[in-house]
Amino acid sequence: MRGLILVVVLAAGPLCTGLAFGDGSGDPSAVKEEDGKYYDREGNPTYKVQPDGMVDWFTYSGYRRYHSDCHVCHGPDGEGSSYAPALSHSLKIMSYSDYSSVVVNGRQNVNTAQENMMPAFGMNRNVMCYFDDIFIYLRARANDVIPRGRPQKRAEKPKSAADTENSCVGTGG
Repeated sequence: MRGLILVVVLAAGPLCTGLAFGDGSGDPSAVKEEDGKYYDREGNPTYKVQPDGMVDWFTYSGYRRYHSDCHVCHGPDGEGSSYAPALSHSLKIMSYSDYSSVVVNGRQNVNTAQENMMPAFGMNRNVMCYFDDIFIYLRARANDVIPRGRPQKRAEKPKSAADTENSCVGTGG
């Protein structure tokens, strides 16, 4: 799915960095797993948190990627700032499709009190190569299944995630 998103995004033209939203898409319960990545009933990427607090690799990766690109505007742990909204709240009402549209294309909200601009991140590989990961992390935050801060325990990185990352950003694995 990442490759498809990146291809669509590259055709869209130059853009900027990331943001995320999520649970307008429905029940976040994981019903399917493929190579360590979980999906809900609708086929949207989702999190898996064990009773001992261990998170799946993609939730952990999303934490790291969110804090490398998104927290500058949206604050630590998706809690918002004076500059941009709390994504941990936005994902309670926003679907995966809406998240995709805003991250890739950006958005501008204007009212009489203020103007807010979310830049488009469709050409930013640091966001797009980890698009689902950021969504998964913010979805977990929106559902209060992980606390603020770096997850203390995480699953190992699946080989498929390393292969996808290497092909997308050209890292050594």
